[in-house]
Amino acid sequence: MNTAKFKIEQDSKFKLSDIDTDSTGKIDSREEGEKQMADNICKMADLQSKLYAQDKYAVLIIFQAMDTAGKDGAIKHVMNGLNPQATIVHSFKQPSAEELDHDYLWKANKNLPERGQIGIFNRSYYEEILVVKVHDLLKSQQIPPKFITEDIWKNRYRQIRDYERYLYENGVVVVKFFLHISKEEQKRRLISRIDDESKNWKFSAADIKERQYWKDYQNAYQDAIQETSAKYAPWYVIPSDKKWFARLAISEIICQTLGDLKLAYPEVTKEQKQLLKEYRQQLQGD
Repeated sequence: MNTAKFKIEQDSKFKLSDIDTDSTGKIDSREEGEKQMADNICKMADLQSKLYAQDKYAVLIIFQAMDTAGKDGAIKHVMNGLNPQATIVHSFKQPSAEELDHDYLWKANKNLPERGQIGIFNRSYYEEILVVKVHDLLKSQQIPPKFITEDIWKNRYRQIRDYERYLYENGVVVVKFFLHISKEEQKRRLISRIDDESKNWKFSAADIKERQYWKDYQNAYQDAIQETSAKYAPWYVIPSDKKWFARLAISEIICQTLGDLKLAYPEVTKEQKQLLKEYRQQLQGD
């Protein structure tokens, strides 16, 4: 799969509205896509094992999307072959009183993966330039008034770029996914949650309220992606009307990202190999 077409290059002037949310590339069928994803899951497991053993890099995978776009399902299906010992998942919800008493990157920083781990953020600090921007929530945050200026969003884009560069320069590889669905597909999925009793628990009246801000969110996402996609922390906009294709594309990109790190198991010295032989002999004679 040519995943480069999903990558938003630094300083590019792209438009979300130009990206086909229903695209499946050159994949002919769901069955073919699921077979390729199964292969990718095996590759990821092998690469994660080397990442953990090497203990040099950490990988942070960020998922952002409109409601019903499939973040939970993507995390569940794409990551199901990973070793739980070396994987952490953190979901960002409405900020607590404690979080509001810290800077907006504090909650992210304390949940970063360790070296050798893969960390997954289900939503992230990007909410601070998305939902906070759309709903004008700055007034409810404990920020000195002199910093709430017309430049605050421009400043936050810069702060996030600087933060992600800092992570990169300290061995944390950041990969960001925006699961891109159409408004019509979101409507279909919301109706499905109402019609299917097994999905009723997923439905929230807040989803209907947020849907009224669709255009505002699309603009906020476009600005955020455009301002913060960088070579050291790229954004990928994934067509997500077809869940199976979105999951396949995500698995391909993660495999490529891990592969680019040239991961390998630590080399064993001659002295260590000799000791291993001696330990083996001891065990055989035990």
